[in-house]
Amino acid sequence: MIEGHLAFRPTEGVPIWDIDPFDEEILADPNEYYAELRAKGSLVYIPKYSVLASGRYDETKEIFSDHTRFVSSRGVGLNDFRYGTPWRPPSIILEVDPPEHTRTRKVMAKALSPKAIAKFKDAFHAKAVELVDALLEKRRFEAVSDLAEAFPTAVFPDALGMVDHDPRPLVDYGAMVFNSMGPDNALRRKATAMIPEIVPWIMAACARSRLRPGGMGSVIYEAADAGEITQEEAGLLIRSFLSAGVDTTVTGIGNALWCLAANPAEYERLKADPSLARPCFEEVLRYTSPVHTFGRTAAVATEVSGVTIAESSKILCVLGAANLDPEKWGDPDRFRIERRPVGHLAFGAGIHGCVGQNIARLELETLLTVLAAKVDRIEFAGAAVWRPNNAIHALDRMPLEFIGK
Repeated sequence: MIEGHLAFRPTEGVPIWDIDPFDEEILADPNEYYAELRAKGSLVYIPKYSVLASGRYDETKEIFSDHTRFVSSRGVGLNDFRYGTPWRPPSIILEVDPPEHTRTRKVMAKALSPKAIAKFKDAFHAKAVELVDALLEKRRFEAVSDLAEAFPTAVFPDALGMVDHDPRPLVDYGAMVFNSMGPDNALRRKATAMIPEIVPWIMAACARSRLRPGGMGSVIYEAADAGEITQEEAGLLIRSFLSAGVDTTVTGIGNALWCLAANPAEYERLKADPSLARPCFEEVLRYTSPVHTFGRTAAVATEVSGVTIAESSKILCVLGAANLDPEKWGDPDRFRIERRPVGHLAFGAGIHGCVGQNIARLELETLLTVLAAKVDRIEFAGAAVWRPNNAIHALDRMPLEFIGK
């Protein structure tokens, strides 16, 4: 066993690469690692963790979207749930396969459908205007805490119907869950140490008695009342909203601000045509891959691009590398908001595509539209610093300056 899964040796001809993809320097600046991973082959064996890693677009999409051969139910991190007990209950939306996944996904999809979330649009817009106006007055600010974290932690709990608002545990909970998907390194140990402090707050805040009627949370509990899921499963799904619906959106906003500050000509295009807000966000997702790596487990002996894969093999789907594959995108290292990168893997693929992507898109489209209307220039006011995380590519801090029109 290595990192909670069965160790294995690669078949003949598979490149072997002695690297630690969870090294904090690589996590903070991964593009060189991505490029070398793609260059080495369609699948690469990493002996430190006894895993195969996929960084090319076609193979990564095939593995990531084929839920029959490559399952999520055995864990989307390094641990194989067949051979060990995870530190937390597996996600009943992210770490299950059909038919269980079909049942819970249906409930979540109803709560997060475009029709269901349309009612939040005005509130999202009002909060975006409030925050951007305040930052224009301030002019220089810390973009991660003052905007990337502030906006989702203000609007998402209200949309969910939460009575309790505390931005810190909301943000830290997502970072904790995503760090747990990596190896037993310092990042994961730090995340595990936060459990006694954060998890009780999250569980209490997600209790039915702490949710207002009319929010997304009430839809989940109404499904439990109707017998579609159990009351216990309803609580787990509510917590899934927070683990996957806050930190990833925080990351997406921070990454979008970084992209626009670093590419002023593209921001000029957005100002000239605010209808490009949605394509801009899609390009941010492709270019920066907020979720950089997710795991799959081979449920059967199989083959991908001529490489034989043994049953129980753990595979790292390196989404960040696939989203920068020149064979797919042509000029992947350029940030172009008019690209419209259909097929990017930042929100996953297949039946496990991110169930919360509609509300994430609504949040980002709203915020980018407000920025385009009110902010003439977005400029760096200091160095941007990336925060290492075993599964998320996020900024730790980024001083910015907003210059009004």
